[in-house]
Amino acid sequence: MNTDAITDLDALSLSHAIHAREFSCVEVMRAYLARIHRLNPRFTAIVNLAPDDVLLAQAAACDGELARGSSRGWMHGMPQAIKDTGAAAGFPTTFGSPLLKDAMARVDNVMVERMRAAGCIVIAKTNMPEFGLGSHTFNPLFGTTGNAWDTAVSAGGSSGGAAVCLAQRLLPVADGSDFMGSLRNPAGWNHVFGMRPSQGRVPYWPAADVWVRQLGTEGPMGRTVRDVAQLLSTQSGYDARAPLSIAQGPQSFVPDPGASVRGRRIAWLGDLGGHLATEPGVLDVCEQALRRFADDGAAVEPLRSIGVDLDRVWQAWLLWRRALVAPSVGAALLTPQAREQVKPEALWEYDQAQNLSMVDFTRASEMRTRFHAALLELFEGFDALALPVAQVWPFPVAEHWPREIAGRTMDTYHRWMETTIYATFAGLPAISVPAGFDASGRWPMGLQLIGRPQGDAALLELAAGYETTIGALLARRPPEPVAVQ
Repeated sequence: MNTDAITDLDALSLSHAIHAREFSCVEVMRAYLARIHRLNPRFTAIVNLAPDDVLLAQAAACDGELARGSSRGWMHGMPQAIKDTGAAAGFPTTFGSPLLKDAMARVDNVMVERMRAAGCIVIAKTNMPEFGLGSHTFNPLFGTTGNAWDTAVSAGGSSGGAAVCLAQRLLPVADGSDFMGSLRNPAGWNHVFGMRPSQGRVPYWPAADVWVRQLGTEGPMGRTVRDVAQLLSTQSGYDARAPLSIAQGPQSFVPDPGASVRGRRIAWLGDLGGHLATEPGVLDVCEQALRRFADDGAAVEPLRSIGVDLDRVWQAWLLWRRALVAPSVGAALLTPQAREQVKPEALWEYDQAQNLSMVDFTRASEMRTRFHAALLELFEGFDALALPVAQVWPFPVAEHWPREIAGRTMDTYHRWMETTIYATFAGLPAISVPAGFDASGRWPMGLQLIGRPQGDAALLELAAGYETTIGALLARRPPEPVAVQ
């Protein structure tokens, strides 16, 4: 059997093939495991892989259910690896930290619970940066995840392992989480689709806090928009344990086959009038993508301001971020000699948060409120806002983060990802769609589309319309790497 015939299928096509009995679940599992064993040593995208015999036994059980006329759901028998922020029973939730290498999950979180209920077989976890901080996937526990197109450069992050798994066909569909572009940046840098859902669309539980720590969210990634939408349909929905989760919404987010961009209005924010330091070529590639929208009937209007002081927005963001990151880092620091085992960026977030007051937090929240109101005004005239998904091209894996962009010094380890904060801070849905490649043709870049409040379905329809215009671009595959022996 040609295993590529299985691993080349998108997730919905694979689901159809399994249910039509074109491939058995055991055949599917064998095909993916063979590819993982051959390629993962080069990429380090998959971590804590379960034993083959255990996974093949689970796949055989799925075949038995199909033989009896029973299906668990659209993901029946499909292998799924969970980003290492998500609790999956029977697997450690390490956050890429040696301090948590033995932190075995006893229960699934809501997202994993729902995906298992839809039929997936959890096979492993996907790699991420230590504590999920920084859009570059490396950690002292598992090492560095190389980009699917060029292992010498970053895969992005923090869902870098998930994005590489998709691009290299190690998984049919992937999940991740997004605080500061963690579903969007790696998708853009690996030439796949990644969506940050609306705040509350995908409930998170178990959680130490369900009222304030809402900037991060889990969500879907895929090689097609329909795969992303189908997985979001599985992950989303109200859960009383997450009281701020969205109670209303469609049962399915999958766009109609005839989705089009015609008549849609898109505001191109670019570098926000020079506010965002941007590496040469990034804006050009995104503008090429926007011309495809325009050629297919969308109205694209350059807009260099969003009507609010962006420096004050950034300062409010920094305060919120350190306030929400510090408790997780602080819990790990309770271990003896922990500070020597935690990366400087995590310690910086924690230390900066120690003198925060409730007054500081409230003022930052008020700035966030003004920012949200400014974006709502923009959506009176536009269906989506467009920005580059990253301000730089993938950088060498030996660099922890870019210190300078186009002659401007980056004053924090994440300033180069400022372009991703706007959707997050306003609680809006955003999706990264493939835009093109750098001049050398080696490194992908994504275009970020931000939708209206709780407008996940409309945003996916817009992305699906764009997808119909980029068939030749999507047909490009990363070079087949030489397997590590």
